[in-house]
Amino acid sequence: MKKNIVIIGNGMVGHRFIEEMVGSESYSNYQLITFCEETELAYDRVGLSSYFAGKTRKDLSMVQDGFYDQNGVEIHIGDKAVSIDRTAKTVTSEKGKTVSYEYLILATGSYPFVPPIEGKDQEHIHVYRTFDDLEAIKASSEESESGVVLGGGLLGLECANALDNLGLESHVVEFAPSLMGVQIDEDAGAMLRSKIEDLGVRVHTNKNTKLITKGENSRYQLQFADGSSLDTDMVVFSVGIRARDEIGRECGLGIGERGGFVVDSECRTSDPDIFAIGECASYNNFIYGLVAPGYSMAGVAKDVITGEGDRRFEGADMSTKLKLLGVDVASIGDSHGRTEGCRSFSFRDEIKGIYKKIVISNDGQKLIGAILLGEASEYGTLLQLMLNEMPLPEDPGSLILPASDGEAAGGAGVDALPDFANICSCHNVSKGDLIACVE
Repeated sequence: MKKNIVIIGNGMVGHRFIEEMVGSESYSNYQLITFCEETELAYDRVGLSSYFAGKTRKDLSMVQDGFYDQNGVEIHIGDKAVSIDRTAKTVTSEKGKTVSYEYLILATGSYPFVPPIEGKDQEHIHVYRTFDDLEAIKASSEESESGVVLGGGLLGLECANALDNLGLESHVVEFAPSLMGVQIDEDAGAMLRSKIEDLGVRVHTNKNTKLITKGENSRYQLQFADGSSLDTDMVVFSVGIRARDEIGRECGLGIGERGGFVVDSECRTSDPDIFAIGECASYNNFIYGLVAPGYSMAGVAKDVITGEGDRRFEGADMSTKLKLLGVDVASIGDSHGRTEGCRSFSFRDEIKGIYKKIVISNDGQKLIGAILLGEASEYGTLLQLMLNEMPLPEDPGSLILPASDGEAAGGAGVDALPDFANICSCHNVSKGDLIACVE
């Protein structure tokens, strides 16, 4: 008799768990059943803005044709799981389907947070999260000349790129003093702003939106706390996310102080037969908003359930490298230099639009953070220096200085770095051929 594993949520992380299970040695002992609220199987939510640049839903799909059928995965698409009976160990869906489980995986993800701004519940005001949201934004763009994104973080800038691709006069409105304040410092934020504005997207920082009302020259007007205003035809909220944990609250699972299902290093919730992975999980009172930690959690849950591996989740590095509106942006470790006693070295080239910064320990021996903007070729080297606590060159600043006198990028050249051979079990890495471990 196969053991039922029910997965609530078929996003990127829920699908990764299914892939992990299908690839396990004992997969024949289990029956996977998943509920997918959306009408699309798992897709690349990180790359949504490319939908407006010509990619199709099929292009963004993460599920190969026939994958679920070929592997016997039972999927209820367009059917939201609405309740959990922990005593009977059953899940019931919106359409009335009830299934039993041996183990339950909560991969419910997150939802866009919309602050309580007066006027937010009007036509042509959207969030940016799903294909349905994209279709609504696209429809609004056909009746609009301008659009505003509220939120200057990663998703907000991706959304601004989408509006720009739709041919709108695009604006970004950010409450904080600079863009991407979680990942980069104000100096990098200022340069990022300059580069984005050079591309035609207008940026407004230190703006607290209080009211969305009828516009004077456009459909709406955003009124700010400082008395200024901005007219626009369309508004998209991208100011943050909140864990989708309502189904667990209703059945009495432990919830973190900031929301999300409380999990341990095995990704178990307060009920040992229920696991939570991805943006709905709270580990040490922290919710990881990147997909990589969610993938790690999916692997941990598979190992614990099958007993085939010993992976455990003990937090995750939040370093990231991406391209926003064509601009390379990377953040590593303590990029803000908040570690007590740390020191930093920065390099700025305003002509080429490049900003680089490293943060090192007080004794100058360890790298603890970095920022790369405009050019990020050193990302792999710096990430491994930090993760593996490798000793730094005598002149740490050489790691980010531009090449000169025949030296490799990084000033001192790769020969000044430690020997990175075999620094992780995933890759055989040597000087001059450094790559970041993505496992």
